[in-house]
Amino acid sequence: MKTRNCEDAIARRASILAAHFHPDPYNPYNSNGVGVERVSCLQYSPPEIAADKSTFDIGAMRELMHGHNVEDRDWIFNLMANSDLFSAKKKSGKVYAIPDYNKPMEHQREMTMKRIFFLLEKGVFKGWLKNTSSELETRRQAALHECLGIYDHSLGIKLGVHFHLWGGAIRFLGTKRHHQKWLQDTEDYVVRGCFAMTELGHGSNVRGIETVTTYDPSTQGFIISTPCESAQKYWIGGAANHATHAVVFSQLLINGRNEGVHAFIAQIRDKEGNICPGIRIADCGHKIGLNGVDNGRIWFDNVHVPLENILNSVADVSPDGTYHSSISDPDQRFAAFMAPLTTGRVTIAVSAVYQSKIGLAIAIRYALTRRAFNLHPDEPEVLLLDYPSHQRRLLPLLAKTYAMSCAANDLKRIYWRRTPSDSKTIHVLSSGYKAMFTWHNMNTLQECREACGGQGLKTENRIGHLLGEYDVQSTFEGDNNVLMQQVSKALYGEYYDARKKQKPFKGLGLEHMNNAQPVIPAVLDTFTLRSIIFQVDIFHLRERDLLERLSIEISQLVSQGKSKAIAFTMSYKLAEDLGKAFSQRAVLDSLISAEAKVNSSDSMKDVLGLLRTLFVLVNLEEDISFLRYGYLTPQQSQVIQKEVGELCKELRPHALALIDSFGIPQPFLSPIAFDWVEENSWQ
Repeated sequence: MKTRNCEDAIARRASILAAHFHPDPYNPYNSNGVGVERVSCLQYSPPEIAADKSTFDIGAMRELMHGHNVEDRDWIFNLMANSDLFSAKKKSGKVYAIPDYNKPMEHQREMTMKRIFFLLEKGVFKGWLKNTSSELETRRQAALHECLGIYDHSLGIKLGVHFHLWGGAIRFLGTKRHHQKWLQDTEDYVVRGCFAMTELGHGSNVRGIETVTTYDPSTQGFIISTPCESAQKYWIGGAANHATHAVVFSQLLINGRNEGVHAFIAQIRDKEGNICPGIRIADCGHKIGLNGVDNGRIWFDNVHVPLENILNSVADVSPDGTYHSSISDPDQRFAAFMAPLTTGRVTIAVSAVYQSKIGLAIAIRYALTRRAFNLHPDEPEVLLLDYPSHQRRLLPLLAKTYAMSCAANDLKRIYWRRTPSDSKTIHVLSSGYKAMFTWHNMNTLQECREACGGQGLKTENRIGHLLGEYDVQSTFEGDNNVLMQQVSKALYGEYYDARKKQKPFKGLGLEHMNNAQPVIPAVLDTFTLRSIIFQVDIFHLRERDLLERLSIEISQLVSQGKSKAIAFTMSYKLAEDLGKAFSQRAVLDSLISAEAKVNSSDSMKDVLGLLRTLFVLVNLEEDISFLRYGYLTPQQSQVIQKEVGELCKELRPHALALIDSFGIPQPFLSPIAFDWVEENSWQ
């Protein structure tokens, strides 16, 4: 019986195979009567060939997106693309500047250092610390640093820690004696600095750090100590392998009195790289990303540092142990010590936008060449980006990225031209943008990864790995949720002060609070939804209402006996909604400002108008506040949803030109963005 069953199976299989080669319409195993024939293979067609031609000037749009120093960006891109330290030739003949993500952590760290020394030799860092009084030099430095971060997050962070955090602390918290001693050696990378603020037990709450620095009258110097395990300095970039010096943030004790958090310079390695006496260092180990940065942990075992190593622009100690500061208020003094973090938040916000650009450029180029399914027999399969669902996935993210790019450029300009009166504005904007832009980057990279299907999983295609590389941005330089609460606290302070003193609002963009409350039309048509007046009004309505609600809720809790601090903590949901509302409104202001600078006859203005409207309407869709607090009705929300689909359809012809306007050269994208068939062919 078994033999007969086996023979029957063989006969049946032979009949099926024969039917493929000699079709017989009456053979039950060949129901379609089709034999083996040559199938036309898919061929890669560059998106430029089939793309609808956009009429706006890509060069002008690129100038708007970068905001400054386009030629310097091209120079550093070319420098990296033409160096074997940064690039590898691929089999399809293209060169890709893809970092060593698949290599061990030790190799990545070694390559990061080799690249830094290469850039140093080429003069890239010249003037980064010594010529910062010139806005032209500051702009150049920012442009070059942004491009280095586009290549590799580890390289950008390693340089950011050294120049912006360590170097920034020397500049902003130090005085002339520190500048003369440290800045040139820092710029020349003779001194390699790190920024020892975060501890195992304290991250966002810097005021609660436990490291102690005690003034020692016998030596007229300081003794830095790690009193407990939770006080070990943690996640200190550069500490594990390469840093020679650290700016150490600690509590300052003088004659038993705690004067609060101050900053000190401590040497942690000698010129030969040996760890200094009294210093213990351990590696933080492998991470989900950023493995080219040697994050370390530091313990200080009664380390003596000289008196002049206190960074004394905010406060100082005399040889006799007298403490003095020009800032008498402890809160304001602490805020002054946090100044270097502002630079970090500005840099991170800008960096997050650029990574969103990389993900979108790759995913949209792929969607303009990859096909899937045909809607009618005998017709070609459809391009991914011609599906409304795919447009809906990517084009709103593109609009948000354009809006945030304009806001990031404005933030940089405010920071470069800052005066003491701008401190609050910079703190609030950089906090809100850092949170908003890094969250957006994670959402964008995830959607782009999924939109690329299986190809999005390959490390060489960048998007998937960038998720791990940039996830940390939501944490360092301030947890995003904490930063959003800081934004709301600042706004509440402005509201409370204005109402108490019965004075008009001024600053932080809150001047709209002086006007009558906007009225939203009951019927929302296309004309209304696309008008700047409606878009500004609906954002203003949300922001002012949330601010008033937060104030009322805090007042009620205080009247019940709660402290303001506890009341604010209990009102966290309103505070988060308000922080988001403020940040999105500020971004809209920047986008409108950028659009206003474009000539009305320029087709670029029309495209920016589409991007602006899509940015606003998608936020109206996504933020539940608009329905929760009644700024929109469910019926109005449905109208908005349909309009978003129409906007995506209208932006579709401009998609390629819009991502080309990001100005990211081919080597810094990925193989999937170009001829992915050739790239994966057998060669």
